[in-house]
Amino acid sequence: MAKKNTDKVVFHQIKVLDAGAKGVSVAKAPDGKVVFIPNVVPGDVVDVQTFKKRKAYYEGKAVHFHEYSEHRVEPICEHFGVCGGCKWQNMKYSQQLYYKQNEVKNHLQRIGKIELPEFEPILGSEKQFFYRNKMEFSFSNSRWLTQEEIDSTEDLGNRNALGFHIPKMWDKILDINKCHLQEDPSNAIRNEVRDFANAHGLTFFNPRDHEGLLRTLMLRTASTGEIMVLIQFFENDKANRELLLDHIYEKFPQITSLQYVINNKANDTLYDTDIKLYKGRDYILEEMEGLKFSINAKSFYQTNSDQAYELYKITRDFAGLTGNEIVYDLYTGTGTIAQFVSKKAKKVIGVESVPEAIKDAKLNAERNEITNCEFFVGDMKVVFNDSFIAQHGHPDVIITDPPRDGMHKDVIEQIMKIAPEKVVYVSCNSATQARDLALMDEKYKVTRVRPVDMFPQTHHVENVVLLEKR
Repeated sequence: MAKKNTDKVVFHQIKVLDAGAKGVSVAKAPDGKVVFIPNVVPGDVVDVQTFKKRKAYYEGKAVHFHEYSEHRVEPICEHFGVCGGCKWQNMKYSQQLYYKQNEVKNHLQRIGKIELPEFEPILGSEKQFFYRNKMEFSFSNSRWLTQEEIDSTEDLGNRNALGFHIPKMWDKILDINKCHLQEDPSNAIRNEVRDFANAHGLTFFNPRDHEGLLRTLMLRTASTGEIMVLIQFFENDKANRELLLDHIYEKFPQITSLQYVINNKANDTLYDTDIKLYKGRDYILEEMEGLKFSINAKSFYQTNSDQAYELYKITRDFAGLTGNEIVYDLYTGTGTIAQFVSKKAKKVIGVESVPEAIKDAKLNAERNEITNCEFFVGDMKVVFNDSFIAQHGHPDVIITDPPRDGMHKDVIEQIMKIAPEKVVYVSCNSATQARDLALMDEKYKVTRVRPVDMFPQTHHVENVVLLEKR
């Protein structure tokens, strides 16, 4: 039953059936079309106000609950439902794992259309909150207002914010009081920065007019207890910059690395900026099985340190190394997987397109006294050719951990051509992974599959697949 409501449609007593892509849940409208609904849990029965209609689906929001799902839990974060970060925080963790495993299975079956073994159970995260080692916050001089604030006639006072972008709104920042993603002193540092800046009249960034002193704040923490703080300043105001940085360092003497950037570009990406060290050293150290990895401001490192260790153990287990193998680690990043498996390999060759990452990989290998790893910079589809393999040896095992887009077809063709005995494919996007597995199906059989949950309270999931030559 549906009725018109200001040119929108309200569907009554719709049962939520599934948890879908991008963290939204899925129901069926009376006309058979799919309805995507945020902030609900499979099993909820709701009235849905639609706000977008497409040929095959609707998008809407729950405006009334008739029944609550047995899988629902009370979100612990005061910002849930407005902040777009932890969309599954209202769902039991066991169900989150169920839907993540299900998504991987659906992608591999529906997109890959290949023969699959029985899936190994998804590896859940022991920490379900405070598990991230990196957070980035944005400053704004015009914080996101609630509907109650908009409707209020009271003076809203200071509109400065330090927090997260509202989903799909590049210029709207939600002011964050307490985030449950990164261990303290993350919340304490962020709130102190905001409070000190407000108290001393430091200007917050205006993303529309491109003005203001304070632009972004990045916090990195390590399992070793080391902390990195990096502030992006839009304006080059030495006096106020040093006023803030000196205060942070005095207030939090445990900070290992305090850095800053003057960034007046159109975007706030760090990769092409000149980062300045203010106090301490320009990196923090992460440790795993006695190996130490330096993490600088531009480094890529798996965001959940504890689960990264579990992911790497599964990868090493799938590779089944005996100590005699030549291993290629494609898309090696800072070489963490390469070094992690090196003690069970004859030689490891890591390839990555980002020069800074390879520089870090080499420094880390030297620090860890690893002599059987070599790292090379280059575009994978260009570097990974016949002459490269002739120079460095034919791989017995390839480990590949590509970005979300998956592997380039030329890389897949080269893997098929040289045909190592095993390929271990680590993926943060099982849809593109499934596409690549289908392309490799002629020569390789998938013999093991295990998803790994790196990001509790979200829909994101990693997956590890072992391919063995037919």
